[in-house]
This record gives sequence, C-alpha cells and structure tokens, in this order.
Amino acid sequence: MKVIHLSLGIVAAVGLSAACSKTESAQAKGREAPARAVATDAVRQEEAKRSVEVVGTLAAEDQVTIASQAEGAVSRVLVDLGGHVKSGQPLIELDREKLEYNLQNQKAALARALAKYGATEPGHLPATGDTPDVKKADAELRQAKQAFDRAEELNKRQLIPRQALDDADTTLRAKQAAYESALQNARNLSADIDASNAMLQLADRQLRDATIRAPFDGYVQKRLVSLGEFVKSQTPVMELVRVDSLKAIGEIPEKMAPWVQVGQPVELSVDAFPTRKIAGKVSRISPAVNTPTRAFTFEATVPNGEGLLKPGTFARVHLTTALVEPVLTIPYAAMQYRYGVYRAFVVTGDHLMIHELKTGDRVEDRMEILDGLKLGDRVALTDVDNLSDGMKVTTGGRGGDPKAGAGKPGDAKPAPAKAADDKKTE
Repeated sequence: MKVIHLSLGIVAAVGLSAACSKTESAQAKGREAPARAVATDAVRQEEAKRSVEVVGTLAAEDQVTIASQAEGAVSRVLVDLGGHVKSGQPLIELDREKLEYNLQNQKAALARALAKYGATEPGHLPATGDTPDVKKADAELRQAKQAFDRAEELNKRQLIPRQALDDADTTLRAKQAAYESALQNARNLSADIDASNAMLQLADRQLRDATIRAPFDGYVQKRLVSLGEFVKSQTPVMELVRVDSLKAIGEIPEKMAPWVQVGQPVELSVDAFPTRKIAGKVSRISPAVNTPTRAFTFEATVPNGEGLLKPGTFARVHLTTALVEPVLTIPYAAMQYRYGVYRAFVVTGDHLMIHELKTGDRVEDRMEILDGLKLGDRVALTDVDNLSDGMKVTTGGRGGDPKAGAGKPGDAKPAPAKAADDKKTE
C-alpha cells in the first residue's frame, strides 16, 4: 500500500509540474507578443440638452356622438362607416311629412295674427297707436271730447240743461275706455304675432333638424341607426372623428416638468411607420401632478393631413427639454458590449485596462458616461471587440483636447443604454 501511495504522489507532482510549465510558457508567449497599435480618444466634457422618451397615445382632437334633435323614422342613410364627410354635409334624413304640416300650420297662424293687427310682415309692425282699431277709437274719443267741451260751454250759459252735459260726459268716458281697450288689444295682437313668429321659427328648425348634418370635417367612426328605424329626440345616430390633426397624450416625469413648456417641439414614431419621424408641438400641460405616477400629463398637437395616423394607436414621443447639463462622453465606437454591460479600454502606459461603464444618453456619435471613467482618460478605438484587459498596445491617432468639441445645446439625442446589433458573445 505504501508503494501505491508513493506512485500516485509522483504522478501528481509530474502533472503539476507540466501545468506550471504550460502557464509559464503562455505568459512568456504573452510577454513576447508584439504590441497592437490602437487609435485613442479622450473622455470629453460636453453640454447636452436633456430629452425625455415617453410612450403616449394618439387621440382625436374632436370626437363626437351625434344625436337626433327631431323625432321620426329614418328615411335615408347618406354615409356609412369609414366615410369622409365635410362640415354641414347631410348624414341621415328623417321622415319630413308631419314636420312640414306643422310648419304650414304655424305660417297660417302668423298670417292670421298679422291680418288682425293690420300688418304684412312680423318684422315691420306699425306702432300700436297706428293700428286701424286704435285710430278709430282715437277719432271717436276726440269727437266725444269736443262734444263735451261744447256742452260744458252751453251749460255755463244755461242754454242746455244739466242732463245734456252729463250725457256728454258719460259719452266721453265711454270713448276714453274704448280707446284704451283698443290700445291694449293692439298690444295683445303684437304679442300674438311675436309668439306665432317664434312658433313658426321653431317649426322651421324642427323641419331642418330632420336632416342630421356633420358638425365638422371628419370620418364616420360608427353608424348607430338603420333605414326605417324610428328615432326620438336625443337618440345617438352616428359617431364622427376628426383626424386631420391628432393629439399625443403622455406624461412628463416630475423632475423634468420645469424644463418643458407649451410650444416646445416633439418628435413621434409609431409602429406602422417605424422609420418615419413625425413632428408635433406641446399644446397643453396639466398644472397638477398625477399622484400615483408622479408625472404631469401633457398633450402635443400632431398634424395628420394625409390621414395616415389613427386615433387610439401608441406612439413613442421624444421631447427635448430646456435643461442643459455638462456630461462626460466617449465615442460610441469605443465601447465593447459583453453580457449586458458596456466596457471601455483605458490606455495606461503601454497596456489596456478594462473599465465597466454606466451610460446615459447618446450625444450624436458619442455616449454619455455616468460612471466608470474620468475626464481626460484615453480610451482605445481600434478593433474594440477584440481587445482584452492587460493587452500591450502602442497608441496611434489621438483625439483632441478633452474639453474641445463641446456639443451645442440641442445636439443631444437619446438612445437606449444598449444596442441589439452591438451585442457580442465571447
């Protein structure tokens, strides 16, 4: 048994010696490998205009359910689902026969009232004192007044008895009452004309309401009645939507709200047109925060003259704020992606040192670095995917001064922290 143990120990020692020999050989080979020439660039400080990426919903500026304002059976359906309509265009017509009879009746009532008053048009009525009945009563009143004056003068001269004077006074009072009654009757007739004219206008409106029209230019979203169906007042008959201009509704994070104002431009993209950038403008911002989400609701007006965008679809909204901050950046090409982490190789002397990065927004062809590098560090740019930690290098082309080339406000463009096409596997 002792001999066996000794043999095993010798075998293990030989194996260990061989492994050490291979490691030392590999290290020696690494030391002997020629230095790789790489171009470098410096970590720069630039100014970036902050942006917000939100997912919003496209909604119609105007969307309405049209209800009937008259009663009757549907006699004609003039447009249907998806149809384009102009403002004032007839959509549905109801049976008009009964409404026409009512209109004729009101016209006759108005004509009768005008005849009693002695006028021809409701808008040009003579004064109440100029009506025939009032003129007649006024003439009789003047005659009675003259008769009373003569009787009073003759009575003073004792040429007629007192009874004649009393009779003249009674006649005068009767004519005065008749005149006042004629005036009141004229006022009543004038009021009747106004009432008849109002009823005529109402009957005319009810007849016009039998034709249901579009309130604005748009498209039929839904038809709610069928031919022959009897509808009552306030019955919904059709839904219309305006799509020539939509609004994108989303939420701005609370911390970015002070840097977003009405009138700022936005850029949208939708799944139906992934490569198309759609311009819009912030039109409204809620004055109060949405407590559950800690965000402010906003609306952006989006022109849609071609009608390609549809209400209810999702949209990714890119909103450039007024917030400008200094940031550290490196070229986007200087980053290596491994296992969900971005890395960069900093040139230290004649060797590379790998640094894991925490990235922010993309600034044109550069990436904002939140953590992992410091201002002035030089990072390798050449064949980054094949570089490794500790590799011996010689530097070739170099970038400019770390603070040079600061981005102008508004140059910042957001990008996700990782790109699918950059992903590599070792």
